[in-house]
Amino acid sequence: MATADKDASARPIRTAAGLVAAGLVDIDDLAEIDEVARRYAIRITPTVQQRIDAPDDPVGRQFVPRADELTVSVDERADPIGDARFTPVPGITHRYRDRVLLKPLQICPVYCRFCFRREAVGPDQGVLGEGELTVALDYVRSHPQIWEVILTGGDPLLLSPARLHRIVAELDAIEHVGVVRIHTRVPVVAPARVTDELTAALTADTPVWLVLHCNHRQELGPEAAAALGRLVDAGFPLLAQTVLLKGVNDSATSLEELFRALVRLRVKPYYLHQADLAPGTAHFRTTIETGLELVRQLRGPVSGLCQPTYVLDIPDGYGKVPIGGGYLHRDGTDYLVTDPHGVTHRYAPATSSTPEPRS
Repeated sequence: MATADKDASARPIRTAAGLVAAGLVDIDDLAEIDEVARRYAIRITPTVQQRIDAPDDPVGRQFVPRADELTVSVDERADPIGDARFTPVPGITHRYRDRVLLKPLQICPVYCRFCFRREAVGPDQGVLGEGELTVALDYVRSHPQIWEVILTGGDPLLLSPARLHRIVAELDAIEHVGVVRIHTRVPVVAPARVTDELTAALTADTPVWLVLHCNHRQELGPEAAAALGRLVDAGFPLLAQTVLLKGVNDSATSLEELFRALVRLRVKPYYLHQADLAPGTAHFRTTIETGLELVRQLRGPVSGLCQPTYVLDIPDGYGKVPIGGGYLHRDGTDYLVTDPHGVTHRYAPATSSTPEPRS
């Protein structure tokens, strides 16, 4: 099989036939991949094509569809984290008291093969209409407990700067909204979209934080580095979230290289996600035991700046919880603490006492 054409002028790949033409799928597998494409969207940007050395490398595995996606296990769910039952109006998910998701569109620049919203995103899903967006923003206005609004989708940075500015400006005008957060892959997969016009559209008195989705060091080409630099230099704090994926980043070395690279680019690793139970994604999921061991291997030898929180989104909408750790256990009145080398130590907490009165 040939490797992908690395011509930067190439168009996004959207079809199984396009994958064959790019050398990312064998002609003998076309029928099966075409079946996958009828169910789940395909889009691989020219920038991502440049980062793929082979279909089965850490970048190729994330974006090139496989026949494995046609196999759905009994524990997988169309809505694995339970968004639907927390959707009071179109475009809003309100699971936690002080924050909501605002999904102004369900379109992405690329379609990850492990996406937990793969049943809900794609080129046919479109954007919220003006009336729906107004209702969604009115929902935020009418709930004073909402402190943080998280723009997600889809990828909000695919919106035009004018539309994005309108949304950010309207949120900025809501007194009880203290933070706007934007989840995106754009700086890595379509970095040319990060222009001065875009950064101006995101600027507001209310702090705007960006959270980058990035899973492997190989994704971070020079164009991505420049785009992230433009965002940081424009004053936006950047975090990163990573999904733990079998065959992509399921080694301590891969994770360390990624997290160090992100920190050098002034992006703080934030979450390491256990892969969700999305349909047709079993071939991506590691065991939780594997994840815990990887987190243990990173703790101590790697800077704390490079340590995200390992989390699990409990299926059916019960929320996200940290699942790393296990370093501390109670033993009577003392604690047993395990150090980064696996050695256990006894820790006796100080007892409270009443100070002697001064004479």
